[in-house]
Amino acid sequence: MRRLVVDLRSTSDAFRLPDAVADQIRAATPAGWETVVVREDNDALDGTPRGPGAEAMAAVAEAEIYFGWGMPASLFQAARKLCWVQSALAGTGALLALPEMRDGPCLFTNAAGIFGPPIAEHVLAGVLHLTRALDLAESLRAERRWDQAAFGTAAAMVREIGELRVLVVGTGGLGSEIGARFTALGAQVSGLRRDPAKGCPPGFARVAGLESLESELAVADVVVLAAALTAETRNLLDARRLALLPPGAIVVNVSRGTMLDEEALRAALEAGRLRGAVLDVFTREPLAPESALWQLRQVVVTPHVSGVSPRRLWDRLAALFLGNWQAYLERRPLRNLVDKAIGY
Repeated sequence: MRRLVVDLRSTSDAFRLPDAVADQIRAATPAGWETVVVREDNDALDGTPRGPGAEAMAAVAEAEIYFGWGMPASLFQAARKLCWVQSALAGTGALLALPEMRDGPCLFTNAAGIFGPPIAEHVLAGVLHLTRALDLAESLRAERRWDQAAFGTAAAMVREIGELRVLVVGTGGLGSEIGARFTALGAQVSGLRRDPAKGCPPGFARVAGLESLESELAVADVVVLAAALTAETRNLLDARRLALLPPGAIVVNVSRGTMLDEEALRAALEAGRLRGAVLDVFTREPLAPESALWQLRQVVVTPHVSGVSPRRLWDRLAALFLGNWQAYLERRPLRNLVDKAIGY
């Protein structure tokens, strides 16, 4: 009997596998297969990982396919018959650091693009929060102060989306969704991608390679980090590159915390060089209570939840997995197959 293990019972309610989706996967199980849905909570997303539980370890020993929030190294090493890992995350996590995964035959697919719509809306909402000076409004509200004049000041920097030049770093499934929404509201959107020869996705006025980052930063009112974390993109926005942004620019990170120098960002914000930042990911998660980022009015801080979408997210994840499972059985190419050589 061939085995699928579904390990998506997250400790985070926002990402907990609904019973209806578990039932949908069970109902799609073909003859000769068994689907084991792990009932223990998977702690991969709660910021305090404790490692896989006994139930997951026992189930994966005979698994041919594993579907989870990434896959812990100890679980992968216990899966002696594993042929394919389907991650419900958009990235690759630490799994590719394992030589037996990186250099071995096990297939690895991720959920790139599945989180695109809610994350794109989160980005747009965060930028609108700042361009409409809602951070100022909240500050005045806390003081119970009615001050119309404050919204016309240079510090408030109220702007319309149609005035903005938006740079999206990473034009894959996530970046494309972000670009489309800003373009729909009249912004001029440019993108950076590893291979610009792949063309310009809908919603982008132009696309260039990462070597153009510094020239593009110099004319960007908003820069959005939406690329995969690789050796090229780690610490992509450091102090020197942040200094290239025009005064009053907005920085958005919905990719990985290590792509952005948080200390350099804090210094630029406190100096008044930047209008603000929208941050959903951080170098260390959870964000430490003593971090200055909590205290800065012009920083929108959310706890890595930009992808939350309780209804439609699970529809997309289920469709991705079930389509890939059918392709796997028919020996057809899998959607979102990770290129282990480049890391995404």
